[in-house]
Amino acid sequence: MKSTDPKKSLPPKQRDDLLAVLKTRFEKNLNRHKGLAWEKVAARLEARSEKLWSLHEMEKTGGEPDVVGHDKTTGECLFVDCSAESPAGRTSLCYDRAALDSRKEFKPKNSAMDLAAAMGIELLTEEQYLDLQQLGNFDTKSSSWVKAPAEMRKLGGALYGDRRFGRVFIYHNGAQSYYSGRGFRGALRV
Repeated sequence: MKSTDPKKSLPPKQRDDLLAVLKTRFEKNLNRHKGLAWEKVAARLEARSEKLWSLHEMEKTGGEPDVVGHDKTTGECLFVDCSAESPAGRTSLCYDRAALDSRKEFKPKNSAMDLAAAMGIELLTEEQYLDLQQLGNFDTKSSSWVKAPAEMRKLGGALYGDRRFGRVFIYHNGAQSYYSGRGFRGALRV
């Protein structure tokens, strides 16, 4: 299936370059996707080429997306940002549009939820973030927003995670807060 939005399709060379990067990363990090062959992933990407634009956006902003899960029933592959630190091109963001709109001064350039939606990806859930941390040491110098439960968000809060002192922590913060060392990690089902 080809993308219907020409703004969200990649020229052939960019597409081939991205696929080469993804294949190299996949082969270099086999522990992230045991028992899954690149050929199966490549076939899914070929059949869903519109997803390549989102993967390109993840790559362009420093996310280093890689496959970290595979649904054997549906065949879906789960790509997640696997950069050592929160993607550098997605920092200094508050949590969502409501948080951004609530700031009277010193507004950040965007919100994590809005940028993720524009990229065609979703913020990691708390469970996905904890699963990712089982595959390596991520966010040892940064932190990443994770999807907050609706009831927490209604009260003005949001969640973020990091790894410090050899442990993974999930914390709370006001959704309107933002820091240069906090970004977000995205997930994309293909």
